[in-house]
Amino acid sequence: MGSDILSIGTSGLAAFQRGLSTTGHNIANAGTEGYSRQRVDLNTREPQFAGNGYIGKGVEVGGVNRVFDQFVENQLRTATSASAQSSAFHDYAKRVDSLLANPDSGLAVGLQRFFAAAQDVATDPTSVPARQVMIAEAESLTGRFASLHEQLDGQRTLVNGQIETTVSEINGIAESLAEVNAGIVAATGRGGGAAPNDLLDQRDRLVRELAEQVNVTTVPQDDGALNVFVGNGQSLVIGSKASELVAQPLGEDPLQVGVGLAGSGGAVTDIGRFLTGGRLGALLEVRGSLLDRTQNDLGLIAQGLAREFNAQHAEGRDLNGERGGDFFRAPEVEVRGSGSGSPPGVTIEDVRKLAADDYRLRFNGDQWELRSASGNRLVGESDPGDALVAAGLNIDTSDLDQGESFLIRPTRNAAAQLGTVIQGARSIAAAEWNGDAADGDSAIPVGDNSNALKLAGLQDARFLSDGTVSLEGSYNAMIGEVGTRTRQAEVSAQAQSRLLEEARNQRESVSGVNLDEEAANLLRYQQAYQAAAQVIAVSGTLFDTLLGAVRR
Repeated sequence: MGSDILSIGTSGLAAFQRGLSTTGHNIANAGTEGYSRQRVDLNTREPQFAGNGYIGKGVEVGGVNRVFDQFVENQLRTATSASAQSSAFHDYAKRVDSLLANPDSGLAVGLQRFFAAAQDVATDPTSVPARQVMIAEAESLTGRFASLHEQLDGQRTLVNGQIETTVSEINGIAESLAEVNAGIVAATGRGGGAAPNDLLDQRDRLVRELAEQVNVTTVPQDDGALNVFVGNGQSLVIGSKASELVAQPLGEDPLQVGVGLAGSGGAVTDIGRFLTGGRLGALLEVRGSLLDRTQNDLGLIAQGLAREFNAQHAEGRDLNGERGGDFFRAPEVEVRGSGSGSPPGVTIEDVRKLAADDYRLRFNGDQWELRSASGNRLVGESDPGDALVAAGLNIDTSDLDQGESFLIRPTRNAAAQLGTVIQGARSIAAAEWNGDAADGDSAIPVGDNSNALKLAGLQDARFLSDGTVSLEGSYNAMIGEVGTRTRQAEVSAQAQSRLLEEARNQRESVSGVNLDEEAANLLRYQQAYQAAAQVIAVSGTLFDTLLGAVRR
């Protein structure tokens, strides 16, 4: 009997000692980020039949497990990714919105001053000072275009740098995840299937850090490893092996940093279009839907101003009696190829049909296709060698390598190229052109302001976007769109921040360490340990009594 009581007491000592150790571990890690409270699971030992009934044999430790809810963890991971994405996007959207709305650097004031100067020339077409002011305002306006473009390019450079930094951080986390996976698999094997709780917490914390950078999905494996995927299923971590993301130019534009997945043999697959969520998702969205769109909108205004103003200026006569030449330097269409072949010749056929978009020209096996880069929408096609006329462009497809693709940007860098080419104040064609004057006939009187009035009238003329919007209207629409997106991003960032805080609180309520509760557990286990020790002492007394009786 003493032996049975001793065994029971010893089992209690071992169990409550484990409870004390686990409670102490919880208290020590109360401030450790991502730590999950651990709990000792105690089970009654299988009883022993003693002829007239079953007699208990004490207690055993069933395991030490995390107090953990995978659903709550998944919610926290999702909220972390969404909050990081919303916050990062809002930060960059604020910068672009501030840049465009600033009257000192914006276009609105510049357009108004330039056309007011054109109206002054119409009021007094023979005034050389008025003409000089008009040219000065034109140069100031083109300077505003260039400055805005340069500042947007500066934001693009910053975003590209942040993409490279974020990709590097993702690779570092992926390597750490692979190492922890290896440790978990090894520890699980050594422990006969017992979970290495602290390593599991470490891995969950790394996955949350990864989700802060980019949206991820995870798949647990039977051996304890956790496989991690990004994008639409591209593997980042498989067991103890981590793949590498690469930040480098992957398309036709050598200045556009893409995100690819490095494969065997050095091959890199572009996966940027599949990546969402987290800081990386925000950076790609900022560049693609905010900076690209804004620069294209700005470039469309520049193309429209140059080509419509030049066309109307050519309808007039200057103070020298000559027909009006180009007033502005019209921006060229940018074309980049995927290979070393010659790019197609591309001209603007009709600026009124031009859109604020980039295009890709590819051969589909039968015809050349022109598709919008933003949505892959087919906008035109032609047989090989024929001119492809679509979206306001005229594309010469003769002598093109059918294995190549081409990126066509009619508006992306147009604001930077816009300039003035008018040769002096007397070259402004304020009078109407009605043909060359015959010998002995007088030209149109120098006081004629017919063409100057038409030039000034271009301020309100609707000739962009199929004749639906004016220059200033287009700029206001651009500012309005960026402002709306900025406000939406602010609301989203605030909402996602609240959701993240709620998710953190939810996890803390499930898995966090409550020091009051742990103090109570410490006292409970201490008392139980002392009681188990007393049981052992009693068993010793009983054994001594029995031994003494036998010796008599």
